[in-house]
Amino acid sequence: MKTFEEGQFDIVVVGAGHAGCEAALAAARLGLNTAMLTLNLDSIAFMACNPSIGGTAKGHLVREIDALGGEMGVNADKTALQIRMLNEGKGEAVQSLRCQCDKNAYHREMKRTLENTPNLHIMQGECAKVLVENGKVNGIETTYGGIFKAKAVILATGVYLNAETVTGEHRQKNGPNGFAPATELTESLINLGFNVRRFKTGTPARLDGRTVKFDACIRQNGEDNVPPFSFLHDAPPSNALECFITYTNGRTHGIILDNLDRSPLYNGDITSAGPRYCPSIETKVVRFADKERHQIFLEPEGADTNEVYVQGMSSSMPHDVQKEMYRSVKGLENCEFMRYAYAIEYDCIDTLDIYPTLEFKKVEGLYTAGQINGTSGYEEAAAQGLIAGINAAFKITGKPPFILGRDEAYIGVLIDDLCTKGTEEPYRMMTSRAEYALNLRQDTADFRLTPKIENTPLLTKERAERFEKRKADYAEVLNVLNGRADFESAAVFGEKYSLTGNMHGATYADLIRRGAKIKDICAHFGILRDKDKSVVKTAETTVKYEGYISKNRAQIERSKKLEEKKLPPDIDYLKIQGLRLEAREKLERVRPLTLGQAGRISGVNPADITVLMVYLAMMKK
Repeated sequence: MKTFEEGQFDIVVVGAGHAGCEAALAAARLGLNTAMLTLNLDSIAFMACNPSIGGTAKGHLVREIDALGGEMGVNADKTALQIRMLNEGKGEAVQSLRCQCDKNAYHREMKRTLENTPNLHIMQGECAKVLVENGKVNGIETTYGGIFKAKAVILATGVYLNAETVTGEHRQKNGPNGFAPATELTESLINLGFNVRRFKTGTPARLDGRTVKFDACIRQNGEDNVPPFSFLHDAPPSNALECFITYTNGRTHGIILDNLDRSPLYNGDITSAGPRYCPSIETKVVRFADKERHQIFLEPEGADTNEVYVQGMSSSMPHDVQKEMYRSVKGLENCEFMRYAYAIEYDCIDTLDIYPTLEFKKVEGLYTAGQINGTSGYEEAAAQGLIAGINAAFKITGKPPFILGRDEAYIGVLIDDLCTKGTEEPYRMMTSRAEYALNLRQDTADFRLTPKIENTPLLTKERAERFEKRKADYAEVLNVLNGRADFESAAVFGEKYSLTGNMHGATYADLIRRGAKIKDICAHFGILRDKDKSVVKTAETTVKYEGYISKNRAQIERSKKLEEKKLPPDIDYLKIQGLRLEAREKLERVRPLTLGQAGRISGVNPADITVLMVYLAMMKK
């Protein structure tokens, strides 16, 4: 095929899902001439599964993306149908925002943002090959022979590489929602030295809401007294629509068990690794055979459609079995299907092949982000896309790599897990993965991360002004809370709320640490009435957990000593005497950047780190 030049760019982003959108926006906003190539313009920021943003740990990622100048939180606020705070009955460290978005509106708003971003050119087409010269990327080639010259390339291909959907006995070569797959790029990646493997995910059916008996289900309303995702917004989105809860039952489970021989997951048709923490309904019924029922959420797909998303019932069962098992659920007895559930298999890479910057170890200037890296979820993808876009732009402009530590952000935990430990199944972010979760609360994302984008175009004038005001308000609130309460009034307050300890000389912070609620303190003493509620809440949490936070900070300082010890890029681990064979092989495979990262590699123990430290000392001498 004859080739021709499509254009000269600084950065080319392949893919326009949640990773591709953030990567392209970050690069363009940082002043780089950027192109974004997508298989279909109608699939930009497409929500192939649940049209929701956030959730446990995922809400943390969205607020961190926003604090770094990303777009997901802004777009979620614009298009939300319902917003809630999850885990309110638990500690503040695990509380996370989650919103149900309007699927079509989310796509339209993100497309509009991309189209009106300076330095960004969007084109529909399929990438067939990554072009490399002398170990450095220099562009891509499309299936039609178009050449996009570039100094850096970011692959954000989602689940489209050699994608196949599977439903019962039927297998079809296509991506999510019937979109075309990308069939030529995988071969190019293998030729470049990527280790490619096969993962699987799935999605439930969409039902016609007019045929669902919502009155037979449990109503789930949104909340008004929660913050928005974006620090640029003052108030949460309005709760326009409701969600509902129902449950499977013994009859549902019986239908599934009677048809397991027709399930691709159990008859051998699907062999690729699926998501452990978001299993299909047939997997849940088999794995948790002692459970009498499983919770099902009925959630709207949009304000302009009757489609209802049935969260908790993803499946690859044949259509006739799906119809029978769905109709066995209370409220769904007469449901009509608009889209049946399906599983999807796709190619992805082994993330031990990439650095924490998300750059491929074997080709300079080539980055990967999103589900091509073996992750699941829009939020995980967007976080990687943002970091890949920043790092590609920083590399071209001669700035140091942009790497977030595990102590700084959930994004840091996510990427470190991928690049240091790898993943054998679709990776999902969870609060339990973060060892410093209390220091990484979603309400402190801007305090932790916005200073890192100072002196870059990602920190707009509006964001900078809002951040400075929030920071000043927070300092003022802490100052008030550390002030002494009036003794007589404090004594009355203590007796009213059964607080222990002498009230003489007690500060408002002392009252919080003794179990008092900030809203009760403000009402009784008449303080902080004019302050932003979210800032007051953040200050209350900081005071309440001050001791634990200080302990975490001490642990972080100790671990930083290992993080600051850089490892030479050309070190030959296979020749280091004293290292166990497994440690040599794992270190050679991962090629960690620091001693701290080396210590987190599976198969490398503290004794191996000691050997490495001795080796480095000898090399220095």
